[in-house]
Parts: sequence; C-alpha cells; structure tokens
Amino acid sequence: MSLSPGPDRSAADWVARSDLPWDRLVTFGPAGFDAYARLRFLPDPVRRGQRESDAHPDWRSPDQAATLLAVLAGHTAAPDDCFVGLWDGLGGPQSTPDAASFAVPHRSYWLVRGPLTDLLGSAPEWLAPYLVDGLPAFVWPADRAWCVARDVDPHWAGIGGTAALVSRLVTDPRLDVVPADPADEQPAYS
Repeated sequence: MSLSPGPDRSAADWVARSDLPWDRLVTFGPAGFDAYARLRFLPDPVRRGQRESDAHPDWRSPDQAATLLAVLAGHTAAPDDCFVGLWDGLGGPQSTPDAASFAVPHRSYWLVRGPLTDLLGSAPEWLAPYLVDGLPAFVWPADRAWCVARDVDPHWAGIGGTAALVSRLVTDPRLDVVPADPADEQPAYS
C-alpha cells in the first residue's frame, strides 16, 4: 500500500469533531495524550516583537521532519497504516482525486492514507505542495499512538503522545524538541 487519497473520512473524526479551540487543535492535534512537545524549526524568539527573519538563517535543520517521522514509526503498532491531513490552503491542487475531506474552524483538509515511510525523503511528488518544513498539517497512525500537527503560522510543529515518547524526542540530539503544555501560550514571532 502506498500513500494515496482515501474516500473514507471517518478516520479524521477525532480531529474534526474535537471541541478544542481551532488554534490549539491545528497546532497540537486532538486532546487526550499523556504528554506534548514542540519540534522547533527555528529557535524560540528571545524578545517581544522579534520577527522570523531575525533568526539566524543557517539554524534550520532540513532533516528534522524525516528524523521525527522515523522515530515516531518506532512508537506505533501501525507504521504502515497512517493518516495524513493535507491543508487545502497551501496552493496545491484544488482537490485531491478521490480524497475525503474534513474540516475544523478556519481550515479544511484532504485525507490520505498509507505507510509512514511514504512521507520520508521519497514522498510522492504530488504531496510536496502540502508540506511545511517537510510535514503535512496532520499525521497520525491508525492506532492513534501519537499525532503531529503542523500549522503554517508557528515556527514549530506540535506532537502529542506518551510521556516516554516525548521524553525520547526531547533527548534525541538530532531534533530540537522541547516539552510543551498546549494550554499555555506558546512562543511566537511577530
């Protein structure tokens, strides 16, 4: 099975039917995980009013998304059966043939399904317009062991999972992951 559009949106109901505020949902995913973290693509701002352009341009690590997904593959019983939410506002095709759609306030997504390895390095060409820093808007395995949410505005992606998974991510020297409480205001650039 390869990553492909799927006609059944019921796998996304736990996202679409969430009663979380939309900005919390699109940055950390659904509630209910033991722990949360942020994968930073830029360092957090150090002063009020700082712009992303003020961050050092060489700081970005292009392999973080692939590294994250590779680590996450080992923390699910279903690495070959994952769901991906593709935000339709990133300039990709107006529709993804045969893909189900789901929505949360202020955002709508196409749902695709397949192995997590299809997002690593050799992602299908049609997927590229839907990725931000190498990640889609949402990705989670069928067993919902974890969820990654990557909205377009923050300089980070949110991750929900077990406390052991978050600890593993925070201590991985290849990743810039910090623990996070989704209820707290997160650092943001102006």
